[in-house]
Amino acid sequence: MSARLTAAVAVLAALLGLTACSGSAQRAEIVVTTNILGDITRNVVGDQAEVSVLMRPGADPHSFGISAQQAAEVELAELVVHNGLGLEEGVQRTVDAARGAGVATLPVAERVDPIDYTGDESRGQADPHFWTDPSRVAEAVDLIAQQVVEHVDGVDPAVVRANADRYRGEVEALDGETARRFAELPAERRKLVTNHHVFGYLAQRYDFEVIGAVIPSGTTLASPSAADLADLAGAVRAAGVRAVFADSSQPDRLARALADQAGLDVRVVPLFSESLSPPGGGAATYLEMARANADAIATGLAG
Repeated sequence: MSARLTAAVAVLAALLGLTACSGSAQRAEIVVTTNILGDITRNVVGDQAEVSVLMRPGADPHSFGISAQQAAEVELAELVVHNGLGLEEGVQRTVDAARGAGVATLPVAERVDPIDYTGDESRGQADPHFWTDPSRVAEAVDLIAQQVVEHVDGVDPAVVRANADRYRGEVEALDGETARRFAELPAERRKLVTNHHVFGYLAQRYDFEVIGAVIPSGTTLASPSAADLADLAGAVRAAGVRAVFADSSQPDRLARALADQAGLDVRVVPLFSESLSPPGGGAATYLEMARANADAIATGLAG
């Protein structure tokens, strides 16, 4: 037995022992990194397989970490569904290790025609926040269904595909509702300033202009300088922006600092941009989150 194979066997044995010690009755066939993708995947899978979601409600996908037990679940899964394009910075190495060990992985954002960031520090990099465009979520539904059918033992392909067809119809209805809601806004009011760059896909889908972001990056782990805030404040003033949108899982201190520096009566409006909420929190599912955000954006920019 080669040294590499011996090491792999030792790692697998340790993971199996860790799982047994956890008291879990069975491993999850499908592991999903983010809670947004988790909700989408559960709608596709239904009762056909066990789905484990790593990211808790309200967490930040850029910085959340996982336990040793969760890392073992990833290594032992039949399919790992993850966002990709650098979103899950705290768990990417675990996903990469699982893929290297032969686990099937689906990097959803990479497969739905990603766009690039267009401004500031992240210019030219692929944007991972595809879920703000429901039409791309509809594509993701089909991708997930196909991977489940191909890689998860014991599922009924007809049931999985029927689940996917039903849920894709709901997502497409959401897309139509959102388009009609935003069509009520005059073009001159479709201007977005957010905590960080997260709504590029929404802007492209529904003809918004992204003025800028308080954190000039695609990740919440970056920080703005005083010059960044001053430049963005000038853009806000010139554009006559009425609201700044801050992620509900992040403190809005920086957004309020921008509003104060702009010298304008600019409201700070919370959005559920990167995480679902706990049940009853207003965004417990992807559909609920998207509708809540559309309503908050339309109301914030209309007033």
